[in-house]
Amino acid sequence: MTKLKTPITQHDHIQGAEDAPLTLLEYGDFECPHCGRADPIVKALQERFGDQLRFVYRHFPLAQIHPHAESAAETSEFAGAHKKFWEMHDLLFENQDQLGLPLYVELAGRLGLPVERLIEALETGEFTAKVRSDFSSGVRSGVNGTPTFFINGIRYDGPVNVISMAEALAFELEKVA
Repeated sequence: MTKLKTPITQHDHIQGAEDAPLTLLEYGDFECPHCGRADPIVKALQERFGDQLRFVYRHFPLAQIHPHAESAAETSEFAGAHKKFWEMHDLLFENQDQLGLPLYVELAGRLGLPVERLIEALETGEFTAKVRSDFSSGVRSGVNGTPTFFINGIRYDGPVNVISMAEALAFELEKVA
């Protein structure tokens, strides 16, 4: 049983109540097709468990095989600095086959973000440290691929589908109830 080594803090991207009895944390990569398929599964679980589930997203860009993963993560962090992380998160997954600067500029414009500042942030690596910090926290927790999920701090190694994950969450909910 692998445990999450880096606690969740206010620096993480979180949806849901802090006091929710369930926390689902994902280490993900915007260019990973498996993460792209997992995104609607997470949304279905959020809908199913409602206020009982808090979702946390951390970056784990596999840059060796996904050349745009790190820049996509940095783009989402730029959006996060403007309170639009989740909107950019969703748009990047919806368009993951087009990742690259032209898409980032288009999406930033669509979200009303300052495009020139985005380009500057990517050129200077303004958000590289945050992305790499997430990555390092994943390595410390035994993450070696994406997506990797943790339920209430324990690594979930089952199938990534709504039924299996909902069963694991329900089992955990019974334990904490």
